[in-house]
Amino acid sequence: MAGLPNMAEQQLAEAIRKLGKPGFESALLAFFRRIVAPDNLIVLAYRDAGPPQVLFRQTELPQVFSQLDATYLGGAYLLDPYHDLHVSRVAAGVYRLTDIAPDAFQRSRYFIEYYRQTTLIDELTFVAYPVAGVSLNICLGRDAASGRAFSAAEVATCQRVAPLVAALAEHHWAGLTADTGPADDVSGDLIGALAAQDIHITARQAEVALLILRGHSTTSISLRLGLSPQTVKVFRRQLYARCGLSSQAELFALMLPLLRAS
Repeated sequence: MAGLPNMAEQQLAEAIRKLGKPGFESALLAFFRRIVAPDNLIVLAYRDAGPPQVLFRQTELPQVFSQLDATYLGGAYLLDPYHDLHVSRVAAGVYRLTDIAPDAFQRSRYFIEYYRQTTLIDELTFVAYPVAGVSLNICLGRDAASGRAFSAAEVATCQRVAPLVAALAEHHWAGLTADTGPADDVSGDLIGALAAQDIHITARQAEVALLILRGHSTTSISLRLGLSPQTVKVFRRQLYARCGLSSQAELFALMLPLLRAS
């Protein structure tokens, strides 16, 4: 009996055959193209210290990853919602960017100055844990190539196959190691880097700075830190005054090189 055309199961079988071998990532991408047709795919391994490791990337538009190495891996990843999932140790599964991003993410300088230039419109990311201390992100993106977001049906499809994708990822990347040294202390590193420039801020002001840069509104920061919105505004005014700043754009310009150096 002849096989049915365009069967995702056939691509899935090929990915299973390639487990632990060269070509697995391309076979997995072929499977994803059958079920939800992403424009791009990147696989990242996050650890507690240092930038994520790029295990695979594929895109039709070079612009999507054009600043990945210099800007994202250079420090901006510390502002990304998916890095926050690693820090929070969320359950394995699939996460849509619009569901996990802070409430003011699209008004943040990180979004405006980095994320927007990628032309990404939508992202669905499978999170898996192949070894202790490593979270694996398999990110499916829609960008300017198609110009459309994932549909509700496509999101539901990814949710259904998420346990399967996690199992495949955990098996294929079981050889990753988590030994990268002490966990990053982003707030502490910022405080130290600013002190070297004779700018002195408190730990709480550093926390507020990072949350602003990650796209949290005053209300969101107050909920996250257990402070009143008015107290958050006071910390923000103090932060801007100590750093000689008047806008979030200036805060981003000051902090991003320090994140790269941390």
